[in-house]
Amino acid sequence: MAVSQTTAPTRPDVGRYLSDTWRERYFAACDAVYALGAPARAEHDVETSFGTTHVYRYGPADPQHESRTPVVLIHGAGSCSAMWYPNTPDLSAERPVYALDTPGDPGRSVQRAPLHRPEDAAQWLEEALAGLGLDRVHLVGTSYGGWLALNQAHRRPDRLASVTLLDPGGLEKVGLRFFAWIFVSLFATFAPKALRPRLASWLEQPVLVMPELRTMIRTAVRAYRIRRPAPRPLSDADLSTIRTPLYLVLGKRSLLLHPRRQAERVPRLIPGARAEILSGTGHGPQIDHAQETNRRMLAFMASVD
Repeated sequence: MAVSQTTAPTRPDVGRYLSDTWRERYFAACDAVYALGAPARAEHDVETSFGTTHVYRYGPADPQHESRTPVVLIHGAGSCSAMWYPNTPDLSAERPVYALDTPGDPGRSVQRAPLHRPEDAAQWLEEALAGLGLDRVHLVGTSYGGWLALNQAHRRPDRLASVTLLDPGGLEKVGLRFFAWIFVSLFATFAPKALRPRLASWLEQPVLVMPELRTMIRTAVRAYRIRRPAPRPLSDADLSTIRTPLYLVLGKRSLLLHPRRQAERVPRLIPGARAEILSGTGHGPQIDHAQETNRRMLAFMASVD
């Protein structure tokens, strides 16, 4: 089992840990969250032009499902693959699953070259999939990872059997309301324990009532300096180039984008695209309604296969 332990880079234009001590603290916090999901069957380090990408491999539970088209998971900004803990058990029960730590975000990947442009992001993911020997995958991304998946479908779609976007970036310019929600949510992690359930409900932030998630997020903010491409919105012309089967899942109370607007826009521009809005959730449908989201994702992938 290979795990990246490379000394943090000193270049200001690549993501880095502030010290070895903080890196180890963050790894320990992540491992507590990983323990909430399916156990990884293996870990891999894949070399790319931008550094080493750390990958977790899960399932499938049934060896007969080993030949099914695998799922590749791309996490959101400021996090790592541990955030997929509610999804790895169901997904890996039916398919091989690979969860990638994105270079430039905290995690066990080690960034060595800058990733500033959307073209760079697409090249990185292409090289990572090639390094894993994956010629055809169901790509799933949430939030910033949704932008990475959408960007891949636009720029380097050859390895993609399908793309699933969970309340993704890349469809609209990120507004002030989203940044305000992020700031208030982070501030709320410091609230007294008795207040956290009420704040978690108001902000729709499960991180506030799960000590493992709370510790991971707070440690990431202190341990790591993020460096990665900005999620530039794709234009109507960009979206109309996409031919990969696409499934868009939106939270009804999303603050990142306008769900009804995008549920109409995306299928209109991308032939055959499917869009659904889940009630009772905001920016995290795969966490707030994990079993339902997992069921829908697996059904979509089966329909593509």
